Amino acid sequence: MTAALMVQGCGSDVGKSVLVAGLCRLFTNRGLRVRPFKSQNMSNNAAVTCDGGEIGRAQALQAHACRAEPSTDMNPILLKPQSDLAAQLIVRGRMAGILDASAHGRDKRALLEVAVECYGRLAREAQLVIVEGAGSPAETNLRRHDIANMGLARALNLPVVLVGDIDRGHVIASLVGAHAVLDEADRAHIRGFIINKFRGDRTLFEEGLQCIRAHTDWPSLGIIPWLRQAAQLPSEDGVQLEGEGGADIGRPSRPRIVIPLLSRIANFDEFDALRAEPNLDVQFVPPGRPLPPEAALIILPGTKSTIADLAFMRAQGWDIDLLAHVRRGGRVLGICGGYQMLGQALSDPEGIEGPPQSVRGLGLLEVTTVMAPHKTLRVVSGVLLPGRDPFNGYEMHVGTTEGAATCRPLLELSDGTVDGASTADGRIAGSYVHGLFATTAARSALVRVLGVIPGHADHAATVDSALDGIAGALEECLDIEALAAIASL
Repeated sequence: MTAALMVQGCGSDVGKSVLVAGLCRLFTNRGLRVRPFKSQNMSNNAAVTCDGGEIGRAQALQAHACRAEPSTDMNPILLKPQSDLAAQLIVRGRMAGILDASAHGRDKRALLEVAVECYGRLAREAQLVIVEGAGSPAETNLRRHDIANMGLARALNLPVVLVGDIDRGHVIASLVGAHAVLDEADRAHIRGFIINKFRGDRTLFEEGLQCIRAHTDWPSLGIIPWLRQAAQLPSEDGVQLEGEGGADIGRPSRPRIVIPLLSRIANFDEFDALRAEPNLDVQFVPPGRPLPPEAALIILPGTKSTIADLAFMRAQGWDIDLLAHVRRGGRVLGICGGYQMLGQALSDPEGIEGPPQSVRGLGLLEVTTVMAPHKTLRVVSGVLLPGRDPFNGYEMHVGTTEGAATCRPLLELSDGTVDGASTADGRIAGSYVHGLFATTAARSALVRVLGVIPGHADHAATVDSALDGIAGALEECLDIEALAAIASL
């Protein structure tokens, strides 16, 4: 029987995803065949899988930590928010409809069956499956239809470790409170707890550990310090962008790339490698602030809702800032939804993103886009034009884009096709391909156009090194043998 361990948390953003990734790498380094699993995730940062679907970015990272190819079985249900009240439902890597907010209270037994089926396939190929929960099991108002925390643990008879985040405070109350509100059958699955994101002398929290143990009878499995290596890992969701742009955004000493924080920004982790360039200043600009006039390049990022975010751009006045930037001779790059916005018009005749409509684009590229039900999901490679610098990336979009500017493509793919469009002078360009900046050669070529000397860092090696560093830190601070015993290794 395959060993298994489930990591649940006392809330969202307590560090479950990083902890699971670190444990995946730790046990993989011990020679085990490990696989990650999360039944239901909610994120607009997604990855294309080897089986032609999409899953949450966190599970793709965890697969990388296992030195395994990501598959849709690792995250069978993905919710991608496209408004405050609705999310796109992805099942087994493919679009399956739209869920409105009221659906959180619906019967999810069919989705639980999908999750159990996918888990079973993973378990058959692995020696250890490490499962990540979602949010908190203590949200008892959601328990009846839960398929991500105790609902899944009960269905698969999984042992659970509960994680509390001491950095946000009230960690004792969070853990003891979870014990108090969970019913006896759910509590029986919890085999211990972990304190995460601790700063300072851990011995000072011994009294706190004793208090938690006294109220819960759960053993402490360790205290994890603040893991600085986590900052080098791809971001999972918009929580990591909160507070961006809060610092002074006056004139920088280095060329600046500006990225507006769209309301449904997607796959923004692709800018991590760009932000690590030593001779660049990369600035996410939050709503309510103008796009800085001294920008060397403005990147319009991907978005889950292109038409809605185009309206959002205009509401911020960013369209005016962008056009002024272009008049000054500035450069613009649109990626995926950002590429679609740069065109003359966008049409959604079948209501893919909402009510059927057609809207005026930003008018910076001679292209038009028509949304369509089919979603393009594929891993791609090729060369960046005109210099033919190699890249690896992926496509994840609905719609097709055509027009005169596509005769000047940005990319040539390895299958001989081309992608993207540009103006005659090359200052404005767009492409459907995500991930260009993660490839050293392509990133270097793009920043050289700005007059910047590239750093030539290997982003993939940086992520891999961070995973090994986190695994090493967990080896030192957690009771790994106790965790192995809980998992039945």
